[in-house]
Amino acid sequence: MKFAIVGAGYIAAIHALAIQNCSEQVVAVVEKYSDKSAAFASRFGIHRQYAVLEELLKDSGVDALVIGTPNFMHAPQALAALRSGIPVLVEKPMAMNAVEAEQMLVASQKSGAALMVAHCWRFDQDVLWLKDQLHRIGPVLRTKGYGVHTHWGPAGWFTQKQLAGGGALADMGIHALDTARFLMGDPQPVSVYARIGTYYKDFDVDDTGVIIVNWDNGAVSYIESGWWQPHSDGAEAATQLYGRQGFAQLFPTLLELPDPEKKRVETVKSGFKFPRKEHCPQSMYDAQMAHFIEAINGKTVPFPGGEEGLVNMKVLDAAYRSARTGKVVEIHTG
Repeated sequence: MKFAIVGAGYIAAIHALAIQNCSEQVVAVVEKYSDKSAAFASRFGIHRQYAVLEELLKDSGVDALVIGTPNFMHAPQALAALRSGIPVLVEKPMAMNAVEAEQMLVASQKSGAALMVAHCWRFDQDVLWLKDQLHRIGPVLRTKGYGVHTHWGPAGWFTQKQLAGGGALADMGIHALDTARFLMGDPQPVSVYARIGTYYKDFDVDDTGVIIVNWDNGAVSYIESGWWQPHSDGAEAATQLYGRQGFAQLFPTLLELPDPEKKRVETVKSGFKFPRKEHCPQSMYDAQMAHFIEAINGKTVPFPGGEEGLVNMKVLDAAYRSARTGKVVEIHTG
């Protein structure tokens, strides 16, 4: 299978390695900066280099496209590929807003080309173990999740609203949001309340956020997002879930199951080490890419696909609106 990658930065390199680890080919890179393109092509043995996506689409000869560019480019690049019948794996957040995300979903449905959103934690070994065990704590009542960078934050386009759409919530908080939703079986959001601001650096996107999401399964999720924070109670995508019959936690990953008869609490450990040598291991991205390849081959449905990504964008849009107005924002997902 022949892949093309748009972008030649950090995440693009991770996807390129994942493609190769899945025994597929990266045959083209699209990157407007020629020096970055040349270095990327040399590193991964890529023979075709393009400055813009339109040139690649004109030449064709690729089976799938991976988009790892700044957020403002996600929708136009995905739409161009999908309308040409080329399957797309797009980085999170899938677009600048829910309107763009819905356009991408519709384009995928019309052309029949697969659309997958790179919410990578759905492919992590700890997350999958916890999801498989979650029935043991009973119905989930509430969750707490973290998408926070401490003593650090990104620079460049990430900190420019015109290019990124949002700040720490769109960059990091969306990991915590999607992980909680995935663990609970992808409930639909009902309403959002948020407090979001910029306190640690001088840029026009948020570096601090708290959002509260009410779900249609009756659960509520509390999510922290941030860059440059002085502290975080959990690692990236760390999640705590409070059920009627027990407690579950991601990073460190375990269950706590009360036994009233024996008057004790049983701790069930996953067996996975924490902290890890690499918190975001390449194996997670390899598993994500393997799933995308299966979807392209018609062996499965992309998950998370455009629908899951769209729901996340609706929550983000509602959170930013809530922060502006100070009011709870209802979400209609039907």
